[in-house]
Amino acid sequence: MIETRELTKRYGGKTAVDALSFTVRPGRVTGFLGPNGAGKSTTMRLILGLDTPTAGSVTVAGRRYDRLTAPLCEVGALLDARAVHGGRTVRRHLLGLARSHALPARRVDEVLGIVGLETVADQRARSLSLGMAQRLGIAAALLGDPGVLILDEPVNGLDTEGIRWIRTLLKSLAAEGRTVFLSSHIMSELELTADRVVVIGRGRLLADTGMRDFIEAHSPDSVLLRTPDGESGRMRALLEARGATVLLNARGGWRVTGLTTAAVGEAAREHGIALHELTPLRSSLEEIYTAMTGEAVEYRGSADGEDKELLR
Repeated sequence: MIETRELTKRYGGKTAVDALSFTVRPGRVTGFLGPNGAGKSTTMRLILGLDTPTAGSVTVAGRRYDRLTAPLCEVGALLDARAVHGGRTVRRHLLGLARSHALPARRVDEVLGIVGLETVADQRARSLSLGMAQRLGIAAALLGDPGVLILDEPVNGLDTEGIRWIRTLLKSLAAEGRTVFLSSHIMSELELTADRVVVIGRGRLLADTGMRDFIEAHSPDSVLLRTPDGESGRMRALLEARGATVLLNARGGWRVTGLTTAAVGEAAREHGIALHELTPLRSSLEEIYTAMTGEAVEYRGSADGEDKELLR
């Protein structure tokens, strides 16, 4: 488990992390979201003892990271896939880490098999593609068989098969009772992988909740509706009379906003109107995240806002 309590980090006059409190529990994958400059990387560095908090505290398994007796066996971390000695081979890089914690050499072979790098074990790290470097970083994080995993953008550089592989891996590790904490800017993938989400902006907590609850709570009542052609006009008029907004969508159905799925179905039943489809619609994680963090975005390109007209 990871716990932050009023965690604060200032660099001169800039506050990177501002009284941040949340808990990452075992047995689930927790996604960590925030715009560039929101304080995600700083928070992860504070968890791993790479920076010292200005105020507040952060513990892993109830202790500060610098007080763990065998850190590699308790916390596995991937912050920068390229932070390896480029002249060392894949195997020697992992062997060096293993020896630092008296881990047997066979564990290196085990993690190479887990991440699929057996065939490049004798290649130098500098020759690896970004995707292979990510796999090497994940191998290093798993080397000590830790109960806590902290991964920063682990799917960067992975192809479709690699992304599916890491999704399955992380879910299986969480199912074993481990604590899995990862950041990613690929919202669609995080929506499929994470059970819980922590969102920050300008160093402050914006949300800390279950993924499904987060999406449902921030999705407007919206329904996809299909009726026989002869009933479409009557159904639309009926729903609009009840205060709904009814718009034709690109697939030939109707998007109904302002009424729940149950209310739409009940209205159709009361008036004897057949329905061919009645499906609740939910906003995507990306849509909700973008709306929530819009005011917390620190760095914007000239193509944001009014300057988008230049790209048309």
